[in-house]
Amino acid sequence: MATLKDIRTRIKSVKSTQQVTKAMKMVAAAKLRRAQDSAIQSRPYAAKLGEMLGSLSVKVDTSLNPLLSSREDVRKVLVVLVTSDRGLCGAFNTNIIKLAQKIITEEYGELHRNGNVELLCAGSRGYDFFRKRDYKIARAYPGVFQSLDFNVAKEIAEFASEKYLSGEYDRVVMVYNEFKSVLAPTLRSETLLPISAEGSGGSGKSDYLYEPSPASIIDALVPKHLNTQVWRVMLESNAAEQASRMTAMDSATENAKELLRLLNISYNRARQAAITTELSEIVAGAEALQGE
Repeated sequence: MATLKDIRTRIKSVKSTQQVTKAMKMVAAAKLRRAQDSAIQSRPYAAKLGEMLGSLSVKVDTSLNPLLSSREDVRKVLVVLVTSDRGLCGAFNTNIIKLAQKIITEEYGELHRNGNVELLCAGSRGYDFFRKRDYKIARAYPGVFQSLDFNVAKEIAEFASEKYLSGEYDRVVMVYNEFKSVLAPTLRSETLLPISAEGSGGSGKSDYLYEPSPASIIDALVPKHLNTQVWRVMLESNAAEQASRMTAMDSATENAKELLRLLNISYNRARQAAITTELSEIVAGAEALQGE
């Protein structure tokens, strides 16, 4: 049975932990507001670029742009996995890593067994997990969320497009957490390359005049579209991470509060038992003296 000193030490430790989790919750809440605003503001621009590509794709031969042309024979795949750099954010990283493993083993199982599935890890947690296992990592960006930079997103998009154009990869898939609400992020997997203009609002009914030509405009829009999509995904993941951390730290603070309540009850019971034992010993000693 724990002594009074042990229980007091435990209470002190839990109180210190509670102060830390409460502070981390407040920091995550402050960061969430800025991250949420950035993620929401990036959505209209990214959606409009996709809509423009969809509108233009019905007017030109998409086979003229290799990034818009799908390949029937998929022999090698690049999976762009976006995780966080730090922990203490609940199941944020665990869920997205499980989704990436499921996609690799179920959709590209044969390619993975032949060593034809590679990973590009944005964030330390995903890189640390997969580098210790039987997975090929083409490139890693640990610490990318310490200071978000558009140039990193551009570098990732350029690397994927260059490797796709050279034929090293036949498909590029992005796996990430999308910010939907504070309660829980949404796990998403999207095909980054080849670019699909279907469902982007391109019906071809609007009659526009394009200068210099629709094909030239598509060639200019495609790199912007890729850069924007990767940047949007990083912003979404950052906002989802802060929301998950705030929720996890709030739960930890409440759990510490409940644990303190139970420890205080245990402490009071142990203290009462010790007092009762001492009184019993005093009474027994007094009765023994009276008997003599």
